[in-house]
Amino acid sequence: MAGMGLLVSVVAPLLAVALRPAGVLDRVAPPAVLALPGFAVLHAAVTVGTHGLPPLSAASTAAHLLMLAGAVLFWWPVFGGRRLSEPRQVLYLFTAAPVLDLAGVWVVARGDGAGGLAMIVGMLPLALVAMGVTWRWIVREEEQAAAL
Repeated sequence: MAGMGLLVSVVAPLLAVALRPAGVLDRVAPPAVLALPGFAVLHAAVTVGTHGLPPLSAASTAAHLLMLAGAVLFWWPVFGGRRLSEPRQVLYLFTAAPVLDLAGVWVVARGDGAGGLAMIVGMLPLALVAMGVTWRWIVREEEQAAAL
């Protein structure tokens, strides 16, 4: 479960950053208003659908690869070529964090406390990115105010 969280919160944003120069996703990536709810549904479906499956089964692997692709599209409004403004990135990420943690809560409720908590902890980098974007926005606003 921690691997699932890290796949979404570390591997996917790194892939989005790596793909940005090529601009390959600019035309196919959905707008943020669709990316967040779409990925939240995909994330929940993969979490619920693969819970209890052997980790390296074909179905589990395919579902996790699909989730990785969805996660890259989820991160595109933050790290991709068509980025949201900093205030919108802050709103996007701070809205996404608790929504994506709901799947981990479901895992805990199903009796897998360790797995659910590992998944939630694996998603902490998302909150760190949200705090970093917030800090960058605050610093930029301060610099602009000082320049005036």
